[in-house]
Amino acid sequence: MASQNEILEQQVTARTAELKLSLDELKSTQEQLIQREKMASLGELTAGIAHEIQNPLNFVNNFSEVSTELVEELRVGPFLKLPEGDRKEAGDMLEDLDRNIFKIHHHGQRADAIVKNMLQHSRVSAGQKEPTDMNALTDEYLRLAYYGFRAKDKGFDANLVTEFDSSIGKVEAVPQDLGRVLLNLYNNAFYATQEKKRQLNGQYQPEVKVTTHRLDGRIEIRIRDNGTGILEHVKNKVFQPFFTTKPTGQGTGLGLSLSYDIITKGHGGELSVATEEGEWTEFTVVLPYVPIAKEPTLHTAP
Repeated sequence: MASQNEILEQQVTARTAELKLSLDELKSTQEQLIQREKMASLGELTAGIAHEIQNPLNFVNNFSEVSTELVEELRVGPFLKLPEGDRKEAGDMLEDLDRNIFKIHHHGQRADAIVKNMLQHSRVSAGQKEPTDMNALTDEYLRLAYYGFRAKDKGFDANLVTEFDSSIGKVEAVPQDLGRVLLNLYNNAFYATQEKKRQLNGQYQPEVKVTTHRLDGRIEIRIRDNGTGILEHVKNKVFQPFFTTKPTGQGTGLGLSLSYDIITKGHGGELSVATEEGEWTEFTVVLPYVPIAKEPTLHTAP
């Protein structure tokens, strides 16, 4: 009887463990499905906004091109018929008009490229994992963020330091979603260094260091800046929705919250922050390391 009870208890314990494992897997799957729904909704919203912007943007670009042609026609036609005394003032006005139209056209083209990228991004990002070169992705979005930041602030400059672990290779991930996370973290780093430079009246050299490491069963991506740091009493709030340390109008408070969901729920990883007020901030992205098996090489018989 005692032996049968012991066997029964062992069976109950084993079955309980199996049920607990199944429940954990179910919860994980549910969280991933919710995350995919969120990202799908965000993609639809992005596509909708991009389509709405596309039409007026086309008018801006088209009319700027037409205006450039009209200025040129004016310069080689009616302008030459003006009295000599009026040509100097009219010429200066034409130069100003030409420069203004050029700037409108230039920035219109940039906006058009951004909108097209948004549309492409919303179509491609379906939440499906694919073989992803993590080092290449990390470096690509670093350059993208840096030159994007410089486009908004011509005087901005920062040292970019990279140390990538070449043993990582390709892993299963959603590159579009990880790109969103990296872009947000890089922009935050550049913003922090820009603010510190402003506070120190330029007597300071911004630096952003990005490293990747492969550890036991995981990958670490560390993004460290020597900017303003984060106040200790708000450090634990940075991943909360709608919380931001930026001035009103400069931050939505959704970037880090969304990034946290993408990493933890979408990829089963971790996102954490360490900081020292006034000195530095370091975000660490941890992802499960599931290397992609190399396809066997097919040898053709001679």
